[in-house]
Amino acid sequence: MARNIADNVRKLLLLGQCVPTVKQNAAKIRVKRLELDENLLMYFRKDEFYYCSDPDKVCKTGDIVLIEALPQKLTKLITHQVKEVVYPFGDITDPVTGKKVAKEKYREDIEKQSELYGKLESAFNYKKAPPRGWQDGKKDFTSKPTYTKFHVFDENDPYAI
Repeated sequence: MARNIADNVRKLLLLGQCVPTVKQNAAKIRVKRLELDENLLMYFRKDEFYYCSDPDKVCKTGDIVLIEALPQKLTKLITHQVKEVVYPFGDITDPVTGKKVAKEKYREDIEKQSELYGKLESAFNYKKAPPRGWQDGKKDFTSKPTYTKFHVFDENDPYAI
């Protein structure tokens, strides 16, 4: 009994990544957890999926979002709601320093290094880059409706999961 209460308390606020879904007005969020294997005494990653209410379509595929548990379930599947988008996909900010990150280095350090050794013309310029979403409908199809592919056809459909 006490363990069930503790599990429910832990699931009030969760941090996860938005993945493609076929549900309307809902987002599918993958929450990564570590589960202890009692025999090996090692932790292994376990993914849990939650369907969250997102009527305003705040989150897109790949975004890191904060979700919170609803007081009552909206449907059989929808048990949480999207509270906020913490990190949009492709624009990561270090939570400790507040600096923008590109891979494992800070963007400021990359710029300083390119000034020291000479900047290439082909180098990516983060300051001139447009925000995410400007290629919506051209090369970015994350806002398009997706569906589950049950059969394999000759034509490859980019909207199928």
